[in-house]
Amino acid sequence: MPLEEIAELAAWQRDLREQFPIITAHPELTYLDSAATAQKPRAVLDAVQTYLTTVNANAGRGTYPWANRTTELVERTRRRVKEFLGDPDPDGPSAVHFTSGTTEGLRTVARDWLTDHLTDGDEILVPFADHRANLDPWLEARQTLADRGVAVRVRELPYQEASGDYDHRALAGIVGPRTRFVAATHLHHVYGGDMNVHRIRAAVGPDVPICLDAAQSVGHLPVSVTDLDVDFVVFSGHKALALPGSGAIWARNARGPVFRPGGWDGTPNTVGCAALDAALDWLETAGMDRIARWTLALTARLTEGLRHLAPYEIRGCRHSLAADSTVQRRHGIVTFRHHDIPSDDLGFILFSHGFMVRADGLCQAGADKTEGSVRVSVHVYNTVEEIDRLLAVLATLG
Repeated sequence: MPLEEIAELAAWQRDLREQFPIITAHPELTYLDSAATAQKPRAVLDAVQTYLTTVNANAGRGTYPWANRTTELVERTRRRVKEFLGDPDPDGPSAVHFTSGTTEGLRTVARDWLTDHLTDGDEILVPFADHRANLDPWLEARQTLADRGVAVRVRELPYQEASGDYDHRALAGIVGPRTRFVAATHLHHVYGGDMNVHRIRAAVGPDVPICLDAAQSVGHLPVSVTDLDVDFVVFSGHKALALPGSGAIWARNARGPVFRPGGWDGTPNTVGCAALDAALDWLETAGMDRIARWTLALTARLTEGLRHLAPYEIRGCRHSLAADSTVQRRHGIVTFRHHDIPSDDLGFILFSHGFMVRADGLCQAGADKTEGSVRVSVHVYNTVEEIDRLLAVLATLG
């Protein structure tokens, strides 16, 4: 299947790759760190320059044309986020709040919504082996409540040891009458697997709010709030081809109190809105389904090659490494270790050959900081030739 996908999408991918100036300007380098931040297509860069050179103003604070057009941009981007996430009722009760990214977004949900929603003896379920951004805010919320004299129990989402996926059968056994909230991850930032959030909904029932860390999925594969049936989707704009410092919280506002961020609304990141609006348009035009198929094919090619190289251990599910595997594949992310070469050294070696990868502890909650990994993460601008050259270099390090 990966070879068929690659052949079918090759011409489409070549055209899209040419739209990324930083990629085409450095043919000697291969960028393989898109899970950290994605590169920007020309359409996004042009949108930012056009905004800053034509109508740059503050939003919601003026009556002159530039200010009005900036206000319209911010509101249009709110609706654009709803539409991109498949909100079935963009004019309904759901809301979009802009943040600096996923970390701030999750903290906002924890600080300004969750702490007012819980009472003494309530329980929340959170991931202890995902990105720290999806653990620390919930622990901080527990401490905030404890300082108020409210005791809330934080329980760990169970994991399947073999795959790193959530153990949905075990989860059903720990959900109780005081379960009030679940935090989960859509696409794991280390294992690259879809964490099957729809099974969490089945395990916790129809009434428990679920907050989804979608940092690695929005902009990388199709995301539908209707299919996922979650209450919050939080993501970073810079991982979805927009600018750093931009992100959003989508709130369903159907379970629990209405989401209203606390404090005074200051000046919004209007440039971030211009970039995010353009990025979502670009992604939709390119086709999220085709983007996901391309990155899935590239990661299948990488795991197929790595599994034949004895010095390497691929993290995550061991049953989905072969190119023809029918088990859940890695969506754009492959993380591995060399048995003898430390990850940071391997990262330097790979850069000496022109490859830019992530090589450290990957901010995984609960992980031993001394035991790092190399993470390769791809996007639509990456090619089969880049993956094959990477495998050739890795083969020489055995």
